[in-house]
Amino acid sequence: MIGQKGLPASYGGVEHVVSETGRRLADRGHRVTVFTRTTYANPPTSPYFGMEVVPTPALNTKHLDAISHSATSTTRALFSGCDIFHYHALGPGLMAPLPRALARGKVVLTVHGLDHERAKWGLGARAVLGLAHWMSPRVPDRTIVVSKALQQHYAEQFDRPTDYIPNGVTAPSPASVAPVEDFGLRPGGYVLQVGRVVPEKGASLLLDAFRLVDRDVQLAIVGDTSWTEEYAREVREKAARDPRVVLTGYAYGDTLRALYANAALFTQPSFVEGLPLTLLEAASHGLPVVCSDIAPHCEVLAGGSSAGRTFRVGDREDLARVLTEMIDLRETLGPSARTQRDEILRRYDWDSATDQLEQVYLELTSPRVAAAAKVPA
Repeated sequence: MIGQKGLPASYGGVEHVVSETGRRLADRGHRVTVFTRTTYANPPTSPYFGMEVVPTPALNTKHLDAISHSATSTTRALFSGCDIFHYHALGPGLMAPLPRALARGKVVLTVHGLDHERAKWGLGARAVLGLAHWMSPRVPDRTIVVSKALQQHYAEQFDRPTDYIPNGVTAPSPASVAPVEDFGLRPGGYVLQVGRVVPEKGASLLLDAFRLVDRDVQLAIVGDTSWTEEYAREVREKAARDPRVVLTGYAYGDTLRALYANAALFTQPSFVEGLPLTLLEAASHGLPVVCSDIAPHCEVLAGGSSAGRTFRVGDREDLARVLTEMIDLRETLGPSARTQRDEILRRYDWDSATDQLEQVYLELTSPRVAAAAKVPA
Protein backbone atom coordinates (compact mmCIF):
# COMPACT_ATOMS: atom_id res chain seq x y z
CA MET A 1 0.00 0.00 0.00
CA ILE A 2 1.54 3.29 -1.18
CA GLY A 3 0.15 6.82 -0.97
CA GLN A 4 -1.36 7.02 2.52
CA LYS A 5 0.25 9.25 5.12
CA GLY A 6 0.44 6.53 7.73
CA LEU A 7 -1.06 4.51 10.53
CA PRO A 8 -2.92 4.58 12.81
CA ALA A 9 -5.65 6.27 10.78
CA SER A 10 -6.26 9.42 12.82
CA TYR A 11 -7.55 11.60 9.98
CA GLY A 12 -7.87 11.34 6.23
CA GLY A 13 -10.08 9.04 4.21
CA VAL A 14 -7.21 7.25 2.47
CA GLU A 15 -5.67 6.28 5.80
CA HIS A 16 -8.96 4.79 7.00
CA VAL A 17 -9.40 2.81 3.78
CA VAL A 18 -5.89 1.36 4.04
CA SER A 19 -6.30 0.58 7.74
CA GLU A 20 -9.69 -1.10 7.46
CA THR A 21 -9.04 -3.14 4.30
CA GLY A 22 -5.39 -3.85 5.14
CA ARG A 23 -6.14 -5.40 8.52
CA ARG A 24 -8.88 -7.56 7.01
CA LEU A 25 -6.60 -8.76 4.22
CA ALA A 26 -3.97 -9.62 6.85
CA ASP A 27 -6.58 -11.57 8.82
CA ARG A 28 -7.21 -13.62 5.67
CA GLY A 29 -3.57 -14.63 5.47
CA HIS A 30 -2.23 -12.07 3.01
CA ARG A 31 1.05 -10.29 3.68
CA VAL A 32 0.23 -6.58 3.72
CA THR A 33 2.92 -3.90 3.78
CA VAL A 34 1.89 -0.30 4.46
CA PHE A 35 4.41 2.45 3.72
CA THR A 36 4.10 5.39 6.10
CA ARG A 37 5.57 8.88 5.98
CA THR A 38 8.19 9.75 8.57
CA THR A 39 6.45 13.15 8.73
CA TYR A 40 3.20 11.53 9.97
CA ALA A 41 3.21 11.31 13.76
CA ASN A 42 4.86 8.22 15.28
CA PRO A 43 4.49 4.98 13.33
CA PRO A 44 3.05 2.09 15.34
CA THR A 45 5.06 -0.95 16.22
CA SER A 46 5.06 -3.41 13.35
CA PRO A 47 3.11 -5.61 12.83
CA TYR A 48 0.07 -3.40 13.36
CA PHE A 49 -3.18 -5.41 13.23
CA GLY A 50 -1.26 -7.91 11.11
CA MET A 51 0.11 -5.27 8.70
CA GLU A 52 3.82 -4.66 8.25
CA VAL A 53 4.46 -0.93 8.73
CA VAL A 54 7.48 0.49 6.89
CA PRO A 55 8.35 4.19 7.38
CA THR A 56 10.05 5.82 4.39
CA PRO A 57 11.20 9.44 4.09
CA ALA A 58 9.32 12.29 2.45
CA LEU A 59 10.03 15.95 1.76
CA ASN A 60 7.73 17.76 4.16
CA THR A 61 6.46 20.47 1.82
CA LYS A 62 3.01 21.14 0.37
CA HIS A 63 3.91 20.08 -3.17
CA LEU A 64 6.51 17.35 -2.58
CA ASP A 65 5.26 15.44 0.47
CA ALA A 66 3.05 12.92 -1.33
CA ILE A 67 5.09 12.42 -4.50
CA SER A 68 8.45 12.14 -2.68
CA HIS A 69 7.02 9.57 -0.30
CA SER A 70 5.54 7.62 -3.18
CA ALA A 71 8.97 7.61 -4.84
CA THR A 72 10.84 6.33 -1.77
CA SER A 73 8.11 3.78 -1.02
CA THR A 74 8.06 2.51 -4.60
CA THR A 75 11.84 2.14 -4.59
CA ARG A 76 11.63 0.07 -1.40
CA ALA A 77 8.71 -1.98 -2.72
CA LEU A 78 10.52 -2.85 -5.96
CA PHE A 79 12.91 -5.02 -3.94
CA SER A 80 10.21 -6.66 -1.81
CA GLY A 81 8.98 -9.26 -4.29
CA CYS A 82 5.38 -8.18 -3.76
CA ASP A 83 2.59 -9.40 -6.01
CA ILE A 84 0.59 -6.15 -5.92
CA PHE A 85 1.69 -2.51 -5.86
CA HIS A 86 -1.43 -0.69 -4.67
CA TYR A 87 -1.31 3.09 -5.03
CA HIS A 88 -3.85 5.33 -3.30
CA ALA A 89 -4.78 8.74 -4.83
CA LEU A 90 -3.77 10.38 -8.08
CA GLY A 91 -0.53 12.07 -6.97
CA PRO A 92 1.19 8.98 -5.57
CA GLY A 93 0.05 7.13 -8.72
CA LEU A 94 2.59 9.13 -10.72
CA MET A 95 5.11 6.48 -9.63
CA ALA A 96 3.02 3.61 -11.05
CA PRO A 97 5.02 3.37 -14.33
CA LEU A 98 8.07 2.16 -12.38
CA PRO A 99 6.66 -1.18 -11.19
CA ARG A 100 4.85 -1.62 -14.52
CA ALA A 101 8.23 -1.44 -16.26
CA LEU A 102 10.57 -2.94 -13.67
CA ALA A 103 8.65 -5.50 -11.60
CA ARG A 104 6.62 -8.67 -12.11
CA GLY A 105 3.98 -7.55 -9.64
CA LYS A 106 0.71 -6.03 -10.82
CA VAL A 107 -0.27 -2.40 -10.28
CA VAL A 108 -3.56 -1.23 -8.77
CA LEU A 109 -4.61 2.38 -8.25
CA THR A 110 -7.54 3.58 -6.13
CA VAL A 111 -8.87 6.99 -7.13
CA HIS A 112 -10.33 8.59 -4.00
CA GLY A 113 -11.22 11.86 -5.73
CA LEU A 114 -10.30 14.17 -8.59
CA ASP A 115 -7.41 15.83 -6.78
CA HIS A 116 -6.49 18.11 -9.70
CA GLU A 117 -9.79 19.93 -9.10
CA ARG A 118 -9.00 20.83 -5.49
CA ALA A 119 -8.76 24.58 -4.91
CA LYS A 120 -5.69 24.44 -2.64
CA TRP A 121 -3.42 23.69 -5.61
CA GLY A 122 -1.84 26.31 -7.86
CA LEU A 123 -1.57 26.04 -11.64
CA GLY A 124 1.68 24.05 -11.60
CA ALA A 125 0.43 21.46 -9.13
CA ARG A 126 -2.88 21.16 -10.98
CA ALA A 127 -0.98 20.49 -14.21
CA VAL A 128 1.03 17.69 -12.56
CA LEU A 129 -2.09 16.22 -11.00
CA GLY A 130 -3.81 16.56 -14.37
CA LEU A 131 -1.08 14.33 -15.80
CA ALA A 132 -1.70 11.87 -12.95
CA HIS A 133 -5.42 11.96 -13.81
CA TRP A 134 -4.64 11.19 -17.48
CA MET A 135 -2.36 8.30 -16.43
CA SER A 136 -4.76 6.85 -13.86
CA PRO A 137 -6.88 4.72 -16.24
CA ARG A 138 -3.96 3.90 -18.56
CA VAL A 139 -0.93 2.86 -16.49
CA PRO A 140 -2.30 0.60 -13.71
CA ASP A 141 -3.40 -2.95 -14.43
CA ARG A 142 -6.66 -2.10 -12.62
CA THR A 143 -8.14 1.23 -11.57
CA ILE A 144 -10.53 1.31 -8.61
CA VAL A 145 -12.95 4.17 -7.88
CA VAL A 146 -14.82 4.75 -4.63
CA SER A 147 -18.05 6.17 -6.05
CA LYS A 148 -20.43 5.65 -8.96
CA ALA A 149 -19.89 9.31 -9.86
CA LEU A 150 -16.17 8.64 -10.37
CA GLN A 151 -16.92 5.50 -12.34
CA GLN A 152 -19.18 7.51 -14.65
CA HIS A 153 -16.48 10.18 -14.98
CA TYR A 154 -13.90 7.63 -16.17
CA ALA A 155 -16.35 6.04 -18.59
CA GLU A 156 -17.31 9.38 -20.13
CA GLN A 157 -13.91 11.09 -20.17
CA PHE A 158 -11.63 8.15 -20.95
CA ASP A 159 -13.95 5.38 -22.16
CA ARG A 160 -12.12 3.08 -19.74
CA PRO A 161 -13.62 0.55 -17.31
CA THR A 162 -12.98 0.87 -13.59
CA ASP A 163 -13.78 -1.26 -10.55
CA TYR A 164 -16.29 0.36 -8.20
CA ILE A 165 -15.40 -0.46 -4.59
CA PRO A 166 -16.99 2.00 -2.16
CA ASN A 167 -15.60 2.83 1.25
CA GLY A 168 -17.15 1.30 4.33
CA VAL A 169 -18.21 2.53 7.73
CA THR A 170 -18.34 0.85 11.12
CA ALA A 171 -21.28 1.05 13.50
CA PRO A 172 -20.19 3.50 16.22
CA SER A 173 -19.50 2.56 19.81
CA PRO A 174 -21.07 4.54 22.68
CA ALA A 175 -19.48 7.94 23.30
CA SER A 176 -19.20 10.19 26.33
CA VAL A 177 -20.61 13.71 26.56
CA ALA A 178 -17.60 14.95 28.54
CA PRO A 179 -15.38 15.96 25.58
CA VAL A 180 -18.29 17.89 24.06
CA GLU A 181 -18.77 19.94 27.20
CA ASP A 182 -15.04 20.54 27.37
CA PHE A 183 -15.31 22.35 24.04
CA GLY A 184 -18.14 24.51 25.37
CA LEU A 185 -20.71 22.74 23.22
CA ARG A 186 -24.23 21.88 24.35
CA PRO A 187 -25.13 18.21 23.75
CA GLY A 188 -27.84 18.12 21.09
CA GLY A 189 -27.48 21.84 20.46
CA TYR A 190 -24.93 22.20 17.67
CA VAL A 191 -24.43 21.70 13.94
CA LEU A 192 -21.27 19.73 13.10
CA GLN A 193 -18.78 19.87 10.25
CA VAL A 194 -15.77 17.52 10.17
CA GLY A 195 -12.89 17.77 7.71
CA ARG A 196 -9.66 19.50 6.80
CA VAL A 197 -9.93 23.29 6.65
CA VAL A 198 -9.28 23.57 2.93
CA PRO A 199 -11.25 25.54 0.31
CA GLU A 200 -13.04 22.58 -1.27
CA LYS A 201 -14.57 21.56 2.08
CA GLY A 202 -16.50 24.84 2.23
CA ALA A 203 -15.96 25.96 5.85
CA SER A 204 -15.87 29.63 4.82
CA LEU A 205 -19.13 29.27 2.91
CA LEU A 206 -20.67 27.48 5.90
CA LEU A 207 -19.73 30.34 8.24
CA ASP A 208 -21.29 32.86 5.86
CA ALA A 209 -24.47 30.80 5.72
CA PHE A 210 -24.58 30.16 9.46
CA ARG A 211 -24.67 33.91 10.17
CA LEU A 212 -28.03 33.88 8.35
CA VAL A 213 -29.39 31.07 10.57
CA ASP A 214 -31.37 32.92 13.25
CA ARG A 215 -31.63 30.05 15.71
CA ASP A 216 -30.19 29.30 19.15
CA VAL A 217 -27.76 26.64 17.96
CA GLN A 218 -23.98 26.39 17.87
CA LEU A 219 -21.69 25.41 15.01
CA ALA A 220 -18.71 23.12 15.63
CA ILE A 221 -16.06 22.96 12.90
CA VAL A 222 -13.76 20.00 13.56
CA GLY A 223 -10.47 20.05 11.65
CA ASP A 224 -7.51 22.25 10.86
CA THR A 225 -5.28 23.48 8.07
CA SER A 226 -3.65 21.20 5.50
CA TRP A 227 -1.06 23.39 3.77
CA THR A 228 -3.80 26.05 3.58
CA GLU A 229 -2.84 28.54 6.30
CA GLU A 230 -4.19 31.59 4.45
CA TYR A 231 -7.60 29.98 4.01
CA ALA A 232 -7.58 28.71 7.61
CA ARG A 233 -6.86 32.26 8.78
CA GLU A 234 -9.92 33.47 6.87
CA VAL A 235 -12.01 30.78 8.56
CA ARG A 236 -10.71 31.70 12.01
CA GLU A 237 -11.45 35.40 11.43
CA LYS A 238 -15.03 34.66 10.32
CA ALA A 239 -15.57 32.28 13.24
CA ALA A 240 -14.43 34.94 15.71
CA ARG A 241 -17.31 37.19 14.60
CA ASP A 242 -19.98 34.73 15.73
CA PRO A 243 -19.96 33.62 19.39
CA ARG A 244 -21.99 30.54 18.47
CA VAL A 245 -19.06 29.07 16.48
CA VAL A 246 -16.54 26.68 18.06
CA LEU A 247 -13.35 25.64 16.25
CA THR A 248 -12.10 22.45 17.88
CA GLY A 249 -9.07 21.70 15.72
CA TYR A 250 -8.47 18.09 14.78
CA ALA A 251 -10.26 15.50 16.91
CA TYR A 252 -9.75 11.74 16.94
CA GLY A 253 -10.97 8.54 18.56
CA ASP A 254 -13.41 8.86 21.45
CA THR A 255 -13.42 12.66 21.21
CA LEU A 256 -14.52 12.61 17.58
CA ARG A 257 -17.11 9.92 18.28
CA ALA A 258 -18.50 12.08 21.09
CA LEU A 259 -18.73 15.08 18.75
CA TYR A 260 -20.74 13.01 16.28
CA ALA A 261 -22.91 11.36 18.91
CA ASN A 262 -23.97 14.61 20.56
CA ALA A 263 -24.58 16.78 17.50
CA ALA A 264 -28.05 17.83 16.38
CA LEU A 265 -27.17 17.90 12.71
CA PHE A 266 -24.22 17.27 10.40
CA THR A 267 -23.36 19.39 7.37
CA GLN A 268 -20.98 18.82 4.47
CA PRO A 269 -20.82 21.90 2.18
CA SER A 270 -17.99 20.56 0.00
CA PHE A 271 -17.34 21.61 -3.58
CA VAL A 272 -15.30 18.45 -4.43
CA GLU A 273 -15.42 14.96 -2.89
CA GLY A 274 -14.67 11.37 -3.82
CA LEU A 275 -16.76 9.42 -1.33
CA PRO A 276 -16.60 11.27 2.00
CA LEU A 277 -16.09 9.03 5.01
CA THR A 278 -17.18 11.88 7.29
CA LEU A 279 -20.65 11.79 5.72
CA LEU A 280 -20.85 8.03 6.18
CA GLU A 281 -19.71 8.36 9.78
CA ALA A 282 -22.26 11.08 10.53
CA ALA A 283 -25.10 9.03 9.03
CA SER A 284 -23.91 5.93 10.93
CA HIS A 285 -24.40 7.90 14.16
CA GLY A 286 -28.02 8.49 13.20
CA LEU A 287 -27.51 12.19 12.46
CA PRO A 288 -29.66 14.15 10.02
CA VAL A 289 -27.36 15.56 7.33
CA VAL A 290 -27.28 18.59 5.03
CA CYS A 291 -24.91 18.35 2.05
CA SER A 292 -24.08 20.18 -1.14
CA ASP A 293 -25.71 18.59 -4.17
CA ILE A 294 -22.50 17.28 -5.75
CA ALA A 295 -22.77 13.80 -7.23
CA PRO A 296 -20.98 11.80 -4.47
CA HIS A 297 -23.25 13.29 -1.78
CA CYS A 298 -26.38 12.59 -3.82
CA GLU A 299 -25.14 9.03 -4.31
CA VAL A 300 -24.83 8.44 -0.56
CA LEU A 301 -28.23 10.02 0.11
CA ALA A 302 -29.95 8.17 -2.73
CA GLY A 303 -32.32 6.45 -0.30
CA GLY A 304 -34.45 9.59 -0.23
CA SER A 305 -34.75 9.86 3.56
CA SER A 306 -36.13 13.11 4.97
CA ALA A 307 -33.10 13.06 7.29
CA GLY A 308 -30.80 13.71 4.33
CA ARG A 309 -31.17 17.03 2.49
CA THR A 310 -29.06 18.80 -0.14
CA PHE A 311 -28.56 22.43 -1.11
CA ARG A 312 -27.20 24.02 -4.28
CA VAL A 313 -23.42 23.77 -4.15
CA GLY A 314 -21.80 27.11 -3.37
CA ASP A 315 -25.13 28.84 -2.61
CA ARG A 316 -24.90 30.53 0.80
CA GLU A 317 -28.57 31.50 0.99
CA ASP A 318 -29.78 28.03 0.01
CA LEU A 319 -27.49 26.42 2.61
CA ALA A 320 -28.84 28.80 5.29
CA ARG A 321 -32.41 28.00 4.28
CA VAL A 322 -31.96 24.22 4.42
CA LEU A 323 -30.02 24.38 7.69
CA THR A 324 -32.79 26.46 9.27
CA GLU A 325 -35.48 24.06 8.08
CA MET A 326 -33.59 21.01 9.37
CA ILE A 327 -32.86 22.65 12.73
CA ASP A 328 -36.57 23.41 13.13
CA LEU A 329 -37.44 19.80 12.27
CA ARG A 330 -34.70 18.07 14.25
CA GLU A 331 -36.99 16.89 17.04
CA THR A 332 -39.08 14.91 14.51
CA LEU A 333 -36.29 13.44 12.37
CA GLY A 334 -35.19 10.62 14.71
CA PRO A 335 -37.02 7.75 12.98
CA SER A 336 -35.92 8.88 9.49
CA ALA A 337 -32.34 9.34 10.66
CA ARG A 338 -32.29 5.82 12.14
CA THR A 339 -33.63 4.38 8.88
CA GLN A 340 -30.96 6.30 6.98
CA ARG A 341 -28.32 4.98 9.40
CA ASP A 342 -29.36 1.36 8.83
CA GLU A 343 -29.32 1.84 5.06
CA ILE A 344 -25.85 3.42 5.12
CA LEU A 345 -24.46 0.62 7.30
CA ARG A 346 -25.92 -1.94 4.89
CA ARG A 347 -24.59 -0.31 1.70
CA TYR A 348 -21.14 0.72 2.93
CA ASP A 349 -19.44 -2.22 4.59
CA TRP A 350 -15.69 -2.78 5.11
CA ASP A 351 -15.98 -6.57 4.87
CA SER A 352 -17.70 -6.24 1.50
CA ALA A 353 -15.10 -3.71 0.33
CA THR A 354 -12.33 -6.12 1.33
CA ASP A 355 -14.06 -9.00 -0.48
CA GLN A 356 -14.11 -6.98 -3.69
CA LEU A 357 -10.54 -5.75 -3.29
CA GLU A 358 -9.27 -9.27 -2.67
CA GLN A 359 -11.12 -10.40 -5.79
CA VAL A 360 -9.28 -7.78 -7.89
CA TYR A 361 -5.94 -8.94 -6.49
CA LEU A 362 -6.73 -12.58 -7.19
CA GLU A 363 -7.87 -11.87 -10.74
CA LEU A 364 -4.51 -10.20 -11.40
CA THR A 365 -2.30 -12.79 -9.74
CA SER A 366 -4.23 -16.08 -9.54
CA PRO A 367 -7.00 -16.20 -12.16
CA ARG A 368 -8.03 -19.77 -11.37
CA VAL A 369 -8.30 -19.05 -7.65
CA ALA A 370 -10.21 -15.87 -8.45
CA ALA A 371 -12.72 -17.73 -10.58
CA ALA A 372 -13.39 -20.16 -7.74
CA ALA A 373 -13.68 -17.35 -5.19
CA LYS A 374 -15.75 -14.98 -7.33
CA VAL A 375 -17.57 -12.43 -5.18
CA PRO A 376 -21.29 -12.31 -6.10
CA ALA A 377 -22.32 -9.03 -7.75
